[in-house]
Amino acid sequence: MWQQVMRVRQRAIWSWEGFAHVWKTEGSLAQWIVANIVFGILALVLPLTAGERGMLLMGGIIVLAAECMNTAIERIVDDISTEKRDAAKQAKDCGSAAVAVTAIGVGVAWVCVIVRLF
Repeated sequence: MWQQVMRVRQRAIWSWEGFAHVWKTEGSLAQWIVANIVFGILALVLPLTAGERGMLLMGGIIVLAAECMNTAIERIVDDISTEKRDAAKQAKDCGSAAVAVTAIGVGVAWVCVIVRLF
């Protein structure tokens, strides 16, 4: 039991270190956090159902996760080689696209919820 607790603790430390790295190195994460704060406040003050509110808040968090994964892809690609390669560019562009697609998904959810309000 104690070993399991220590494993969970260590994984939490590694996760926090990863998030801190993205925070320090990627300005876009800060922008997404600001967007999450703004839209999180909006989600809390609008007359939404618990399900709508949860979906919107979760969507914002998923965008942050996608940004972390995009940074991981960029680091791996750059670690393999700093040489300009088509495959490296495509990998980085696909990671960026993943962030954009998740953000679009959250935007669609917001439109659906706002349309229901009016």
